Amino acid sequence: MIKIEFDERDLRSLRVFCGVVSSGGFAAAEKTLLMSKASISRHIREVEDRLGVSLCERGPSGFRLTAEGEVAARLAFDAIRSLERIKSEIDAVHGVLSGSISIGLGEYSAFHSDFLLSNAIAEFKLGAPQVDFNVSIMTFEELNRALRDQSVDIVVRGKYPTDTEFNYLPLFEESHVMYVHQSVTKSQALGLPLIRRNHPYVSELLISTKSPPGPVINDIEAMVVLIGSGLYKGLIPKQIGTLLESRFPIKKLAGSKVFTHQICAITNRHRAPSRKVEVFLSTLDKHHMKVM
Repeated sequence: MIKIEFDERDLRSLRVFCGVVSSGGFAAAEKTLLMSKASISRHIREVEDRLGVSLCERGPSGFRLTAEGEVAARLAFDAIRSLERIKSEIDAVHGVLSGSISIGLGEYSAFHSDFLLSNAIAEFKLGAPQVDFNVSIMTFEELNRALRDQSVDIVVRGKYPTDTEFNYLPLFEESHVMYVHQSVTKSQALGLPLIRRNHPYVSELLISTKSPPGPVINDIEAMVVLIGSGLYKGLIPKQIGTLLESRFPIKKLAGSKVFTHQICAITNRHRAPSRKVEVFLSTLDKHHMKVM
């Protein structure tokens, strides 16, 4: 049997490996890790040499974990997070909350008037001044990946009907509404191409309304620019449309279907949250109870 003993340098290389996985590749990891690509490659090779397997494929086709790399990444993330939790969990035994809480936010969720994350952080910090917060904006896919690999403690995003993988704490409701140019009538809107984006509601509309498919655009601001041309229609979060109605000649399409879902604080159901995350979730829930 091969016995593998890891030293401090190996732990450093594992952290670099986890950083590359979280960033989605070597190029992005250069910025997040503040390291050169050559240094990152050296650390990855050292981990591969120690384990005797190839962890990832990198080249012109992009970055991809091998089957062995998937296993190594999951266990490496678990090991590093466990090491980081030791001090804060010992502090919690003595009634002191410390360490950090990482939160991933869905795009544009902070623009909603019922979004009270800032209020919850402010109250929580009064009782736990030693806890720091890391907040990142991510796409839907990035948020799910971060929850699975536990690189974040909490995700705040919408919950959809087929969404059952995680634990969900409802915070407030978000609605998506069809927007068109101010001059477009309801009958004219029927023939306008629907801007496509990676969203379940858009896919449903393309089928139910038989709208002509428009360009694929996932940036809401770019969508609003095209809607403002009068040549397209698009489904966007109501809070964004309301903010931009004064800047662009757009309006909600009268009589169109409104899609509503819960924005939730989401955690990984396969790992019990730390004490500080439990307390913060309770604080977050308290602040949003009045808007439910």
